[in-house]
Amino acid sequence: MHSSSIKPRLSFWQLWNMSFGFFGIQFGFALQNANTSRIFSTLGASPDDLPLFWLAAPVTGLLVQPIIGYLSDNTWHPKWGRRRPFFFLGALLASIALFLMPNSTMLWMAVAVLWMMDAAINVSMEPFRAFVGDKLDPSQQTAGFAMQTFFIGCGAVIASLLPTVFADYLGVSNVPVDGGVPDTVRYAFYAGGAVFFIAVLWTVFTTDELPPEDLKTFHAGRGKGLGHAIGEIVDGFFHMPTTMVQLALVQFFTWIGLFAMWIYTTSAVADSVFGTTDAQSVVYQDAANYVGMMFAVYSGVSALSAFILPVLARATSRKTVHMICLVIGGASLASIFLIGDKQMLMVPMIGVGIAWASILTMPYAILAGALPAHRMGYYMGVFNFFVVIPQIVSGLLLGFITTHFLGGHTTSTLALGGASMALAGVLTMFVRDDAKAVD
Repeated sequence: MHSSSIKPRLSFWQLWNMSFGFFGIQFGFALQNANTSRIFSTLGASPDDLPLFWLAAPVTGLLVQPIIGYLSDNTWHPKWGRRRPFFFLGALLASIALFLMPNSTMLWMAVAVLWMMDAAINVSMEPFRAFVGDKLDPSQQTAGFAMQTFFIGCGAVIASLLPTVFADYLGVSNVPVDGGVPDTVRYAFYAGGAVFFIAVLWTVFTTDELPPEDLKTFHAGRGKGLGHAIGEIVDGFFHMPTTMVQLALVQFFTWIGLFAMWIYTTSAVADSVFGTTDAQSVVYQDAANYVGMMFAVYSGVSALSAFILPVLARATSRKTVHMICLVIGGASLASIFLIGDKQMLMVPMIGVGIAWASILTMPYAILAGALPAHRMGYYMGVFNFFVVIPQIVSGLLLGFITTHFLGGHTTSTLALGGASMALAGVLTMFVRDDAKAVD
């Protein structure tokens, strides 16, 4: 499916530089994932409404990613290249949003900033997936996505721990101020904004891009107007490669599990282990910090797993590795339902981390081998539909299911999410993967 020319193999440090921006991007995502429910709750949101407020994130991705993918496919600047202009613009806007988010004084402000922040992070992130397909020969693509996964894990570990570090080691107050968020969260977001921007700039300035093979044909194809662009975007959705359609079902059930975890772990742990449902209480804020540490553990495990997975994929297959990882992750997430001891909560995060490493590596490596090179960015954007649609479904239904079928116990919602992730693992075995995992 790729162009016939063989792309030059990149060194370890070239892979490092082209992926380093993901360290900053994941700083933003990790702060968002670990603290958004906390900010919303502190500003007065009820647990039943949290999934609806979180809809900002997936809806934004649904709108932004295919468009950014299409635009980056059809961009070429002699100095800036194809994907890097989008890295830079997204990083600038995301950094601004990260500074604004913890200063929200009312719930509607926080929801509005979440829309802006998620859109900006998506503008930076989406072209990074296509970047691997652009620059790397198929034999190196699994390694390229694994390097991204490593930086995602590292960024997420540090970002998830920041509020706890500020509270426990730097003496910053972890108590909500006048109904707003604690200073620990505020300072964590400020640091995240700076790291996001600097890390993405590192990739922008240390990595070059391969020009389109036929620049004359490329430029001729760009001037066909907005109507043609919309037609191509819509048409591509109905002509997805078979592998992509099969992976879509796997992604759907995977991300229901992840979305349940991000929304409900804080309230579940606060209720079942710390014994409180009062989001304004000091105990609840301590529980929220502890969840940040839990998320740091799964992110750390994913960073360590990132380089092991390609080795296992060579020995078996990418499908087999992904199936096993998802089943382990699903069982681990569901087991939180049974845990009443604070220390034991770290154990399931190991399994979730193994799954997370595979989720960030294997589907994209399998997909990159099945996509036409000239539409890499677009199809990577469309593939994100199957990340965000399950989140929208979850946002609309999980609150209702939790209240009416699970007795309001969010630990039960986590168990349901775990079962969904395990089902995704089983479905992986039906995916077609023609390319070999050779690195």
